[in-house]
Amino acid sequence: MGELLQPWHLVILAIIGLITLLIVLPPYWTIFKKAGYSPWLSLLTVLPLVKWIVLYAVAFSDWKARPSRPA
Repeated sequence: MGELLQPWHLVILAIIGLITLLIVLPPYWTIFKKAGYSPWLSLLTVLPLVKWIVLYAVAFSDWKARPSRPA
């Protein structure tokens, strides 16, 4: 039997991680941008505990962007 974690396992985990980032970051980027915050804040959502702190801070703060008037 081989070792539990082979080098190719790390490659697969890295690929899965990159795919996850490409799926998760764009929506947060857009939300923060539309809310008037720096879109770079979306990079903090990669960290599990920090993600919840950032989301609660943004959700319950006063947004800098003003809602558009209905037509």
